[in-house]
Amino acid sequence: MEPFDIVGPEAISDGTATDAYFLRTETTLRHADRNPTVVAEVTADQFPDGEFELLAGVKDAAALLEGLSVDVDAMREGRLFDGGPVLRIEGPYLSFARFETSLLGLLSHASGIATAALEARRAAPASTVLSFGARHVHPSIAAVVERSALLGGLDGISHVAAGEVVGREAGGTMPHALLICFGRGNQESGWRTFDEAVGPEVPRVALCDTYSDEVDEVLRAVEALGEDLDSVRLDTTGSRRGDFRHILREVRWELDARGHADVDLFVSGGLGPAALRELRDVADGFGVGGHVSNADPVDFALDIVEVDGEPAAKRGKLSGTKQVYRTPEGGHHVALAERAGPSEGEPLLEPLLRDGEVVREFDLDAAAERALADAERVGFRTA
Repeated sequence: MEPFDIVGPEAISDGTATDAYFLRTETTLRHADRNPTVVAEVTADQFPDGEFELLAGVKDAAALLEGLSVDVDAMREGRLFDGGPVLRIEGPYLSFARFETSLLGLLSHASGIATAALEARRAAPASTVLSFGARHVHPSIAAVVERSALLGGLDGISHVAAGEVVGREAGGTMPHALLICFGRGNQESGWRTFDEAVGPEVPRVALCDTYSDEVDEVLRAVEALGEDLDSVRLDTTGSRRGDFRHILREVRWELDARGHADVDLFVSGGLGPAALRELRDVADGFGVGGHVSNADPVDFALDIVEVDGEPAAKRGKLSGTKQVYRTPEGGHHVALAERAGPSEGEPLLEPLLRDGEVVREFDLDAAAERALADAERVGFRTA
């Protein structure tokens, strides 16, 4: 018996991580000696609708399709879209048919997470916002969560192994479990021992809501750690939180009154964009978990739009090879690729693979910068 219920990378690469009907399709087309050259496009919405989402997962999509007899164009990671194709494949249909399931999963899941991360980022643009959501998903996709969160503009991640995959160092200080292990009334011992044990590069962030009133524990932490204390974190469960904004204002007041204006307030626990907007003027940083990691995947579909050079599509889909454009004022436009696009429109579908070879580099920091710039340009969820 396998130790974990995980579909491994070998199955993804060889195309057996697929829906069974694609294998039946291969059998049928080979039986008929039929393998047309097609153009297939990945889309969520046919026409722009003003509801922008953030594209992620393109790096993994390129790795999936590498080595196949196909040309692929795609939008760059960190671009926002609200209609039309985000990726286009051209080649013999049987060269990529069985990879549709994995391709859509790679793009759909990552894009949903990245979109939610960008929502959080835009809700508190001047605050530190960290990804705390890896614990809500299967560990096999933790790196997908953390990379997508960073692409959406979050400042850091918490998952150690995922950080090793994406080339980022995980952060984090202490859970309630640490303080509970020291026992009720001994929070000072927990904070001091943490300060003694961990390396100097780790920020001194004291968790201050384990047993007693938040203000009480914060002031005790300040007394215990003195000038070494960088910030305090409040993670009070929602059922006991009361008016969280009022609690934070009270903590800030008491810290300032005692000359500790340099101690930051960091909050976490079930927070989403609405909470970040409400609290961003009274907290310095946030940990966001389920809103990002549990985001709904983008509902992408892959559809053939051209067969052997002729337009073709199922009902409800738009036939013909397309290009999408971003205009200077932030508009997103869809047009047939063979026709002129909007005046001053920037074509967004760019070469990703040529004859199965990846022709693009991937830079996570550049993608995150692109996402924030594009979000500003299109007015992404500014409320």
